[in-house]
Amino acid sequence: MLLRIRSRDGLERLKVDDPQATVAQLKALIQSQLQIPLQSQTLSTNQNLLLAKTHDDLAQFTDMSAPHAPLSSLGVGHGSMVFVHYEGERNVSRPAAFSPAGSFGRKMTMDDLIAKQMRVARQETPHCELVSFDRDGANAFQHYVNETLAFAVKRGGFMYGTVSEEGKVEVDFIYEPPQQGTEENLLFLRDPDEERLVEAIAVGLGMRRVGFIFNQTVSQDKKDYTLSNREVLQAVEYHAESGLKEWVTAVVKLEVNEDGGADVHFEAFQMSDMCIRLWKEGWFETEIGEDADPKLSKMKKDVMVGVKDTGEVDNDFFLVVVKISDHQGPLSSTFPIENRNDPVTTRALKNHLDRTKSLPFVKRISDFHLLLLLARFLDISADVPALAECVSKQETVPDGYKLLIESVASSS
Repeated sequence: MLLRIRSRDGLERLKVDDPQATVAQLKALIQSQLQIPLQSQTLSTNQNLLLAKTHDDLAQFTDMSAPHAPLSSLGVGHGSMVFVHYEGERNVSRPAAFSPAGSFGRKMTMDDLIAKQMRVARQETPHCELVSFDRDGANAFQHYVNETLAFAVKRGGFMYGTVSEEGKVEVDFIYEPPQQGTEENLLFLRDPDEERLVEAIAVGLGMRRVGFIFNQTVSQDKKDYTLSNREVLQAVEYHAESGLKEWVTAVVKLEVNEDGGADVHFEAFQMSDMCIRLWKEGWFETEIGEDADPKLSKMKKDVMVGVKDTGEVDNDFFLVVVKISDHQGPLSSTFPIENRNDPVTTRALKNHLDRTKSLPFVKRISDFHLLLLLARFLDISADVPALAECVSKQETVPDGYKLLIESVASSS
């Protein structure tokens, strides 16, 4: 047991190995461990012992005077305080000098101090209050990954729309960049020239890039994670690149329903503020080995999760759930979509215009994917945003643009 010994020199601790030790044995230990001569010791459980001035005063404290009395019979046990009065002088061992290096004598480096500040916790509230998907646009994406790709490989795109002052995101079209998808990986082969056309169209429509969407594959359905470490890296890269605090990451997956059938399911998240910070400051380990656990993101340096320093963080700590809704937006999604298996040609434009002859001309071209094809034949700085603005406002398309569009269609 451990006893606390209080003398005029302050508080010291004394280890007593024998739980049946007597007063005499305790005095012997005090002599050997604390260097207080046995013959000069007076012991008591009464703190007033330390106020004694004379021998007569000391004689009043008899509760621990019987040398063979077991300590337990006196109520002295583990953690008890025993007061010691003694005469003479002794050398008191001083406690080790305090070191600002940290507990247990471990030297704290600057990285250690930074890690203490990098405390990873769940972020409960997203910056995006709600994300609403245009029904036609969302259906065109999920239909392709379901019916054509059969959720066998990954597919992705950038979502475009608007952000309200209240933080509501409306997604009105999805642009699918050139890409390569496998069961586990999605690689965007980004085309800067094409993306400039997309941005020019978005400006004319009064929209902007608001998120990233991708599908998980059937092989991932049995995995015990929401997003894999590779998906976290890709999602946080695009989120950080956007600079938009309401940026949304949407996931499309196939889930087995109660009847044993499969349902297409949409989920939406934001990457947490801490996740964005860790990415921008280069904390993520971006090289992922084949044997890495996909539900954990590896850090280059330890971070604090709860009360523990760790180099691996559960991906769920980086995800903030966003509520989902849907709406009928201003654009259709019936025109063939870019960068899929079959190239989109001007023949597709002619077929589309022939099929929609009964509609006003502005309605016939109110499709982002059609506008992207047309943008290749127009002036990106003037014509593209002007034509997109006509679509945005549903205004009459100038005859010059009509003739140009019909000329492109007839050239097929």
